[in-house]
Amino acid sequence: MSSPSKRREMDLMKLMMSDHKVEMVNDAMHEFFVDFHGPKESLYQGGVWRIRVELPDAYPYKSPSIGFVNKIYHPNVDETSGSICLDVINQTWSPMFDLVNVFEVFLPQLLLYPNPSDPLNGEAAALMMRDKAAYEQRVKEYCEKYAKQNLAAAPPEDSSDGELSDDEYDSSDEAVVGKPDL
Repeated sequence: MSSPSKRREMDLMKLMMSDHKVEMVNDAMHEFFVDFHGPKESLYQGGVWRIRVELPDAYPYKSPSIGFVNKIYHPNVDETSGSICLDVINQTWSPMFDLVNVFEVFLPQLLLYPNPSDPLNGEAAALMMRDKAAYEQRVKEYCEKYAKQNLAAAPPEDSSDGELSDDEYDSSDEAVVGKPDL
């Protein structure tokens, strides 16, 4: 790779072409937001989190700064700041990794396999170890309260606005059944 700036551009374009919504903060390509969907078949499924990403000048040789903007209940995410505790980003980052890895591998793995023995949210870690059912309920509550509001732009699953769908609408006279109006 010829330079960190070229690699930054390439990784950002690759992320934008993936299934992730990316919103730039400025034209410098150093700071942006990504809408991250909770992994399927997890407690976080159905939730959408806004992730703030800052790329250092030395990216990809130095890891990106990643943080949750909306609240998430997880032992390895600081509830107040949104900072995450993830070795692959904080300690063992390699230029071999890219932004797509962060959103398609690292963050889903973090949510699927929390590590309560190395917490940023001590309350979540303690609850997870002490009462798993209560922990799971709290995760779901946070998803409903903080991570579902981003779905407001999505079309509703059940359209109850009085209009008939194509399947429900039948214009043939044969479908008319019942007594005539008197």
